[in-house]
Amino acid sequence: MKVILTRDIKGQGKKGQLVEVSDGYARNYLLPRKFAEEATNTNINIMNGKNDAEAYRKKVALEEAEAQKKKMTEIEVVLTAKAGENGKLFGSVTSKDVAEALTMQHHIKLDKKKFVIPDGIKVLGTTTVDVKIHPGVVGKLKVVVKEQ
Repeated sequence: MKVILTRDIKGQGKKGQLVEVSDGYARNYLLPRKFAEEATNTNINIMNGKNDAEAYRKKVALEEAEAQKKKMTEIEVVLTAKAGENGKLFGSVTSKDVAEALTMQHHIKLDKKKFVIPDGIKVLGTTTVDVKIHPGVVGKLKVVVKEQ
């Protein structure tokens, strides 16, 4: 019997997949527990519509991420911090500081977890920071740290 899974089933498939299972397994386990629904023409059309809509949403999100990546290469974020001799900072500039400055200066709101700054920025000057905008899309952002 062909069924459409409504949740991930170990050994059978993922949610939204059309799978072939034995009649007894479908009637006695999957269907009563609402883990699957019978694969009628109507349900298959609904599944295909959902898959198309999800693919479209992913495509739009990827296009937006690419546009944001392009915009990020053109801008720079300016921060001020106290520094000692040789341009070393007292403390460091963290991803939280960069995220807040980006929001304040360019009105682009990103989560601090998207910035890749392993140990923070500890020197004055210009630093290029990687920003994970979307899975597979990594932008470059110039961060300029000036002395206070």
